[in-house]
Amino acid sequence: MANGIDWVVDGGVTTPLGFSAAAVYAGIKSYGNENRLDLGLLVADRPCSVAGVFTKNRICGAPVTVCRERVRTGSAQALIVNSGCSNVATGEVGLRDAYEMCELTAQHLGIPAERVLVGSTGVIGRRLPVSKIAAAVPQLAPQRAGGAEFSRAIMTTDTVPKSRALRVRIGDRSYAIGGTAKGSGMVHPDMATVFGFFTTDAQLTPARLHVLLREVADVSFNMVDVDMDTSTSDTMLLFASGAADGVQLAADSPEERTFAAALRMLAIELARDLARDGEGARTLIEMEVTGARTLEDARRAARTVVSSPLVKTMVTGRDPNLGRVMMALGRSGADVEVERISVWIGGECAFERGAPTELDYAAISRAMDAPEVKLRADLGLGSFSATAWGCDLTADYVSINADYTT
Repeated sequence: MANGIDWVVDGGVTTPLGFSAAAVYAGIKSYGNENRLDLGLLVADRPCSVAGVFTKNRICGAPVTVCRERVRTGSAQALIVNSGCSNVATGEVGLRDAYEMCELTAQHLGIPAERVLVGSTGVIGRRLPVSKIAAAVPQLAPQRAGGAEFSRAIMTTDTVPKSRALRVRIGDRSYAIGGTAKGSGMVHPDMATVFGFFTTDAQLTPARLHVLLREVADVSFNMVDVDMDTSTSDTMLLFASGAADGVQLAADSPEERTFAAALRMLAIELARDLARDGEGARTLIEMEVTGARTLEDARRAARTVVSSPLVKTMVTGRDPNLGRVMMALGRSGADVEVERISVWIGGECAFERGAPTELDYAAISRAMDAPEVKLRADLGLGSFSATAWGCDLTADYVSINADYTT
C-alpha cells in the first residue's frame, strides 16, 4: 500500500463498511437508453456524522434548502436522489415535494425522516413528478453492490458514471473512503461541484468533517470548469459511519491529516473525471499556476485560464496561440507582472520571463493533440501554487444544450 493509500478497483460509495445503495428507473428521465436509471438511494446501517457544502447560486433548488437545514444537525443516515428534474424555481410546492421525497424514503427504510437527505438534478423550473417517485421508492432494495447503479442514477448529460474509492492505512488501522460525482454541463462550481457524494467507515465528528470537506472542496471541485455556469443544485456531502472500528480520529492529529490527504486525493481524481466528461469534450485541460504572490491569486489565475472560451477553443483546434493564455492570466484579477511570467503549453516553453521563446509551433500543436493537455504558468512573484481542470469547447457542446429540453 504505497504511501499508506491504495486505490480500490471498481470502488465507489458502498466500498466503506456500513453503506449500501440501490437505483431504479422511476420514469422521470425522458432521455437516455432503455437501461437508464433516475432514482438512487444511498443508506447507512447506522446514523452517520455528516457534513455538506452547497451552491452559492442565489437561486437554489428545494433539495439544497432541505439538505442545508438537515446537515446542520450533523447526523444523517440516507440520501435519496433523482435525475431528470432539478426541483428548482418551483415555489413552495417544490419545497413540499423535497420533504415528501424524504418522508417516502424514511417510511421505506423505517428511519426518522429527519435522517434523510435529498438531491435532485436535471431541468430547472419544472415540478417534480412526486407520484412517480412514490411508486418507485418501494422498489429500491439497497445492497452492498448497489453503488455502481446509484452512480448511474444521478447522471444527466454525463456520458459515463464517475465513481472511485481508496483505502488508507493509519497506524495499524485501515479505512475506506468512497465517492461518486456527476456533472457534465453547468459546471463552474462555487462551493463543490454539481453533485459529489462521499462516504467513509472512519469516525470523525461533524465539526471536523465540515472543516475537512470545505478544505477538500477548495482544492478539487472548486477548481473545475466546463462552461462558466454555476448550478442551482450543487451539493457535496460526506458521510462517516465509523463502522471500521468506531475509534474517533482526533482533531488535527497526524491520523486525521493522513485521512484528509486521502480524501483530497480521491476528490481531485473525481474532479478530473468531471472535467474530462464535460459536455461535448474530447480533451481534459489541466492548468498549473506556480509562483503566485498569494494562494487566492494562484487559484484565481488557474480557474480563469481553464474557464476561458478562447483557451478552450485553442485546445479544440490544437492551435498554438500563446496569446490566449496570456490574456486569461492578465484578466484573472491575480497580481501579475508580464516580465516575470513564463508559460508552458503541453510541456513546450512558449513564453519565458516576459518574452516569447523561439516557438516551434508544430511541436506545440502536436503536444495539444492528446486526450489531456497540460498548461503551466510561473508568475515569478511568490511561492503559492494551484491547479485547475477544464475541457475543450466543441460544436457538440452547443448541440447538447440547444436540444436539452426538447
